[in-house]
Amino acid sequence: MLTMSEHPTVYIVDDDHAVLKSMKWLLESEGYRVDTESSPSNFLERANRSMNGCLLLDIRMPDMDGLTLQKRLLDLGIDMPVVIISGHADVSAAVKAMKTGAIDLLEKPFADREILERVDRAMRIEERRKVRRRDLGRVSRRMTALTRREREVMELVVAGNSNKRIAEKLCISNKTVEAHRAKVMKKMEATSLAELVRDAILVSG
Repeated sequence: MLTMSEHPTVYIVDDDHAVLKSMKWLLESEGYRVDTESSPSNFLERANRSMNGCLLLDIRMPDMDGLTLQKRLLDLGIDMPVVIISGHADVSAAVKAMKTGAIDLLEKPFADREILERVDRAMRIEERRKVRRRDLGRVSRRMTALTRREREVMELVVAGNSNKRIAEKLCISNKTVEAHRAKVMKKMEATSLAELVRDAILVSG
């Protein structure tokens, strides 16, 4: 049986039990998997990098504010899309949360439609991030197979240099450049220059 963290999950951290209950019911009725927690400290204790989904995070809680929890999760390498739940008095803090990585803001009081819209957006962002992480891992593994010289040739190729120019820069023959270039394409499993450039951009961030 899969654990909670292996499924895309909507995590909700809010010290208001009535809010937790109502949001959990709403989201589950829409087919989402939901995990609720009223204590930021407890959530932090069981948080791990295998979690995937999104986080609805109240900004004002007694034992740890939402900004602190958000930062500690990032320090642990947990970078789910975060939707901040804010009251009118928390506007400045909410803005700060957005600057440090939160993707959206849900201001109290809010309608069911607003929650669903933000969760849908957050889940789509998480899915795109997962695809990018998977692609990045694939490309990074392929790059480890390149020799130092092959990496140099690849960097010059994706920068738009011709074989002749690469040969001049590296003080090697055109034939040697062609051989290195062929090995780069094979090891990177790139079927075109465009694919190679795309992979290089992905790794460079």
